[in-house]
Amino acid sequence: MQVLIDNFGQILDGFAKTLWLLLFSGTIAAVLGTILVAMRVSPVAILRFAGTSYINVFRNTPLLLILLIIAFAAPDLGFTYEINNYFNFFFMAATVGLGLYAAAFVCEALRSGINSIPLGQAEAARSIGMTFAQSMRSVILPQAARAVIPPLASTYIALAKNTSVALAIGVTEASFIMKKLNAENAVARWQIFFGFAFGYMVIVAFIASAGALAERSGAKTR
Repeated sequence: MQVLIDNFGQILDGFAKTLWLLLFSGTIAAVLGTILVAMRVSPVAILRFAGTSYINVFRNTPLLLILLIIAFAAPDLGFTYEINNYFNFFFMAATVGLGLYAAAFVCEALRSGINSIPLGQAEAARSIGMTFAQSMRSVILPQAARAVIPPLASTYIALAKNTSVALAIGVTEASFIMKKLNAENAVARWQIFFGFAFGYMVIVAFIASAGALAERSGAKTR
């Protein structure tokens, strides 16, 4: 345990960066996933094709490959951006890659919820003059969101664990710090492994609890 206590500052900083990755990439996934699901169920064929193509590409491409392409191919194309040394280019690349990847799963979770809504809901919305966009925003998506809280929570739990892949492009998140400490303190590797595993378990437990609370709240409002 001493190695964890002695390096607590580094560990805390690593998990802070993990949480920032989760927050930013989760926001990208939520916004883009909502746009994608609207495209997937759109009456416009080209939008349905574009949405389906996106899902097929990102769900069937390894996350590590996506991060490597963004981190090392984007600069060759002239795309570089960073806020400061903490939120540097590789952090931004990891955030975008994780968000683009998770958006495909958010989309499919929302689509399963939309498919559970009776067809009469959309027909009733159209009968009173609502456009497709209005019916999606005001009628379909709010009901679908309540129905898909458990799969969405699972998606965000997976995203929290997937942030560890960012170490492959040099982002100093929790798994990067764990690897560094293991290299410097090989005799204490089990303490390090279990310490970091506990940190990830706390994050996952928080997401699961938030999902359960949102599900109970949604059930009361139905």
